[in-house]
Amino acid sequence: MRVFRFPRAVWLLGWVSLATDSASEAIYPILPFFLTRVLGAGTVSLGVVEGAAEAVNSILKIWSGREADRAKRKRPLVLFGYSVSSAARPFIAITTSWPQVFVVRLLDRVGKGVRGAPRDAMLAAWATEKNRGAIYGFHRAMDHLGAVVGPLLATAFLFFYPEHYRTLFALTIVPGAIAVILILLVDEPTAVDLKNRTPSARRSVDAPAAENRLLRQFAAFMIVMAIFTLGNSTDAFLLLRLTDVAGSAEFVPLMWSGLHVVKATSSIFGGDWSDRAGRRAVIALGWLVYAVVYAGFAVAATLPVLVTWFLIYGLYFGLAEGAEKALVADLAPENRRGLAFGVYYAVQGVGALAASVLFGAIWKWHGVAAAFGVGAALALIATVLLFVAVRR
Repeated sequence: MRVFRFPRAVWLLGWVSLATDSASEAIYPILPFFLTRVLGAGTVSLGVVEGAAEAVNSILKIWSGREADRAKRKRPLVLFGYSVSSAARPFIAITTSWPQVFVVRLLDRVGKGVRGAPRDAMLAAWATEKNRGAIYGFHRAMDHLGAVVGPLLATAFLFFYPEHYRTLFALTIVPGAIAVILILLVDEPTAVDLKNRTPSARRSVDAPAAENRLLRQFAAFMIVMAIFTLGNSTDAFLLLRLTDVAGSAEFVPLMWSGLHVVKATSSIFGGDWSDRAGRRAVIALGWLVYAVVYAGFAVAATLPVLVTWFLIYGLYFGLAEGAEKALVADLAPENRRGLAFGVYYAVQGVGALAASVLFGAIWKWHGVAAAFGVGAALALIATVLLFVAVRR
C-alpha cells in the first residue's frame, strides 16, 4: 500500500491530528446537550457559538497561510496553533454560561485557524501530483480515527461516571499535550527534498499565463464551495437531533465514534480514488451523499433510522475532504499554497457561520424538516455548478 511509503513527517502529522481530535471530539458530541440542557442555551445560541467559532478559525487561516508562504519554516506556526487549542479546550470544565463556552470555543478555534493552512502546506510540500490525494486522504483518516478514540473513551468515562461532564472536559488536556510533543519531532522538507519531487508537482513562477488560468479555476471552485457551505451547518445540529430523539446524551459519543469509523475508512479510499478518477467526480459524489443524508434527516423520526443516516453521512467526509484539499493544491501555485488553503478554510468558515445561524433560525421558526431540507437543496445546486464552473 502507498500509505506505508509516505514520508516520516506525513505520518507524524497524522498522529498529531489523531491525538488532537481524540481530545476535541471527546467534547464535541456532548457540547450541544451541555449548552442547551445544562447551561440553558437555545438553538440560535448553539448556531452562533459553533458558527462563529468556525468562522474565526477559518478567517485566521488566510493570515496564517500567507505567513506560511513567507516563512522559511512552517512548523513554529503549527506548534503555536496546536498549543493554543490544547491549553484552551479544558477550560470548558469551569464554564457556567453559554457566553463563557463561546469564548473557550473561540480560543480553541483560533489555535486551529493558526495551524491549519501551514500544516496543509507542509503536507503539500511532501507530496507529489501522483500521491497528493492519497496523502490528504490519509491525514483526514488519522484525524477521523482520533474522533473514534475520543468519543469511545468519553462513552466509557460517562458509563462509569454519569453526568460528570466537567471532569471529562478537564481530562482532554492529556491528549492535547501529547500532540504538542509530537509536533517537535516533525521535520520540514529540505531544498533537496523539494528538488527530488516530480516536476509535474511544481508550478513555475515563470509561467504567469498558466498560473492565471489555475487561479481563475481556483476562484471558480471557491465560489461553488461557498454555495455548498451555505447549506453545510455545524454537525452540532445533527447531534442535537439525535439527542432529542434518544432522550439523553449518554450514548451520543458512541454514535459520534461510529460516524468517524466510517469517515476514517472512507477517507483513505476517497483521497486515493481522486488521484485516479479525478477530483471533481469524487467531490461531487461526496456532496450528493451529503444531500441525501440531510433529506433523510428531514423526514426520519425514529432513532434507528436517524443513526443509519448519521453513519452514511461519514461517506461524505471520506469522499469529499481529501479530494477538496488535493484540488486546492492542484490549482494553487507552489509559492501560494499556504494562502490558497487559507482562502479555502475561510470560505468554509464564513459559510459555516451563515449556515449555522440560518439553520438554527429555520429550525426554531419553521421546524427541523425545513432546516435539513434547505441544506440538501443547496448541496444539490453546488454539485451541478461544480461541473459547470470548474473545468476538468
